[in-house]
Amino acid sequence: MDDARARALLMAERDEVRNLLKGADSAVREDRESEVDSGPGDVGDAAQPLAAEGTDEEIAEQLRDRLDAIERALRRLDDGTYGRSVRSGAPIPDERLEADPAAELTVEEARADESR
Repeated sequence: MDDARARALLMAERDEVRNLLKGADSAVREDRESEVDSGPGDVGDAAQPLAAEGTDEEIAEQLRDRLDAIERALRRLDDGTYGRSVRSGAPIPDERLEADPAAELTVEEARADESR
């Protein structure tokens, strides 16, 4: 994949993830405010904001991880190492980079990690 295409894909995804992260962070704040604002009620009512907050925090954390991966990919692009596995240095096929522009491993390496 040429550098211009890779950069365009990464920048577009970075913008999208940043927007999603703003929404997720806002949802976490709302969950916390809801928890504080909740009045007397049954235990199930009190647990709902906590459960929602946990889910929203997980989503926000996943988005932060994705944003970090995108930033690392942009640095590799600047360094001239984009498109190669960070582990082995093996080339990552263009098809994989089209599907996941921030891919750091070959499909085989990623599968080996998942099976551990």
